[in-house]
Amino acid sequence: MNMFIKESKTEVIRVFRNPYFIFGSLLMPIVFYVIFTKVVNQGLEEADVWNKHFLMSIATFSVMGSAIMTLGLRMIQERNDGWTTYLRVTPLPATLHFIAKMIGQSTVHALAIVMIFLSGVLINGVSMSAVEWILCGGWILLGSIPFLALGVLVGTMQKVDLASNVSNILYLLLAITGGMWMPMEVLPKAIQAIGTWLPAYHYGSGAWAIVRGDTPDFKNIVILLGYLLLFMVLSTYRRRKQEVVKW
Repeated sequence: MNMFIKESKTEVIRVFRNPYFIFGSLLMPIVFYVIFTKVVNQGLEEADVWNKHFLMSIATFSVMGSAIMTLGLRMIQERNDGWTTYLRVTPLPATLHFIAKMIGQSTVHALAIVMIFLSGVLINGVSMSAVEWILCGGWILLGSIPFLALGVLVGTMQKVDLASNVSNILYLLLAITGGMWMPMEVLPKAIQAIGTWLPAYHYGSGAWAIVRGDTPDFKNIVILLGYLLLFMVLSTYRRRKQEVVKW
């Protein structure tokens, strides 16, 4: 157990030392929030509603990107550096190693959520009850698990450059089709039809529902759990296939 705890702490420290996390998961989303609430969409009749809605969009956008890109690329780098091979001779099972990575990444996500929420308060005076803040943060944190599984799947690729390109494309496509940059209603019908079956839309929808005073739809939960299972099965299959080929 001590080794597992130390591994989790190590993962947290390593993420904080990653310049992508600082820029991509904290600075860039906050800059987007300022642009879309202070520059692009000024003079809205329901500015308070929009500021809350887009704050949740930016928080989900940030955490989703960190889960897909930071975790996956780090796994490939560790494998290429021989770190994964070293871990095989330690008492820590491979499963616990992946869990430690997810816990470490989730801890960092929790900080990112707090920082982004704080920016909404300071920049636009976003006001919600303590319960709403906690529910939104909890949903965003728990809802990121399928994207962590997608990050693990990306981490089964062999080359960092290929994985970086693929994860960037996935990240941007999910953000666009998920309505994270602009409301789903204003997107073309074709994108709406596709997006409603992708995980990013249901991830954001849960947070948007909470700020409206509702609760996440049951379909949101089912879709996210379905993608979690899919990504876990695919990543497990690829890892086992790679181990068979290697040995």
